[in-house]
Order: sequence, then structure tokens, then C-alpha cells
Amino acid sequence: MTQQDAAQVAGIVLAGGRSRRMGTDKAAMDWDGEPLLARVVRIVGERCRPVFVVAPEESAAYRGLFGTGGPEATWVTDEEPGAGPLAGLAAGLAAAGADGATWAFVCATDMPLISTDLIDELLLGVTPSTQAVIARDNQRDHPMAGLYRTDVAPILAELTASGERRMLAVLDAVTTHRVAVTQPDWLTNVNAPEDLHRLHV
Repeated sequence: MTQQDAAQVAGIVLAGGRSRRMGTDKAAMDWDGEPLLARVVRIVGERCRPVFVVAPEESAAYRGLFGTGGPEATWVTDEEPGAGPLAGLAAGLAAAGADGATWAFVCATDMPLISTDLIDELLLGVTPSTQAVIARDNQRDHPMAGLYRTDVAPILAELTASGERRMLAVLDAVTTHRVAVTQPDWLTNVNAPEDLHRLHV
């Protein structure tokens, strides 16, 4: 992928989760003086334009953070409630594709250690035949940290319509390239209050 192509990559932050284990909305939790969602959007926005935040209007993220003056982002609210991140990914890619983007970097709102370097490493894995470039650490794939061609949105929508909810199903449905990232900490997500405390220590 050329530098010009890289400059045209959109960003998608999936923020529609219910944060059951956290006990409160993860998107609004403070990380070094800013909401976690705002932090992730800001970092993604350093490499990607525009940035889309996918969260249904009834979600805590949307109710608490929409229009609050944080980093610039376009909200996508047509995600089917309760359908999980796969449906959110399909909705985000459809919105990015309609805006003219060919590729989009996708991540979750609960990744406080995310870095623009992660996006740069994934961009190196793009080939003409690839439909997704997924981060991998030494244990597993991370479909919630990857680059996706926006034209796979209909494929993911069909998966969702069939009842599929697993993000890993994406990797079997599209041509996927895996990139072993140099800093696995970038992929850390927080699911419980003790996770936030551990990362801050």
C-alpha cells in the first residue's frame, strides 16, 4: 500500500458493548484525564480519516459521549442492538465505504495502549488480494485490531443475518493476512476494573 493510499484509510472504533464485567461503561472510563473512547478515537485519528464510532443510540457510550466536544468522529448508530461486534463491524465498514474509503482500521474502545505504530505495521501487510489484515500476538488472532476492505461489509452483514456472532468467523469468510505485531501490549483490552488498575501500576 502506498503512502497516499494509507492516508485514505478510515478508522472505525467499535463502542457498542455492554461492559458487563466492567460494571460501568468502558467508553466513559477515565484514562489519564480523558474518556477511554476519546483516547482511542484521538490516537486512531492521527493516522485515519475520518474516524467512525459505532454504537447504537441506546448504548451508554452514545448517551454519555455523543456531542461532548471530544475528538472529531462520525457516529454510526444503525448497529443492530445486541448483535455483537460483528454487526458493528459490518455497519462501520458500510459507512466508511459509503464515504469513499477502500480500507478501514478497526479496533475496540477498550484498548488503552493502542498506538499509531500498530496501524503502520498492519498497513505493511496489505496486498492486492487481501481483504483483511489482522494483528496477532504469540497466542491468538485479534480480529478487533485489524485493517479491513470496506467492500466486505455485505459479507459480514450476511454472516450476522445468519445468526453468527463470533468475530473470528470473519477470518474464515474473507481472505485474511495475519501480522505478528512487535508490541503485543498494543492489543491489551480491559474488561474489569482490576485490568485498568493493573495497567496503571
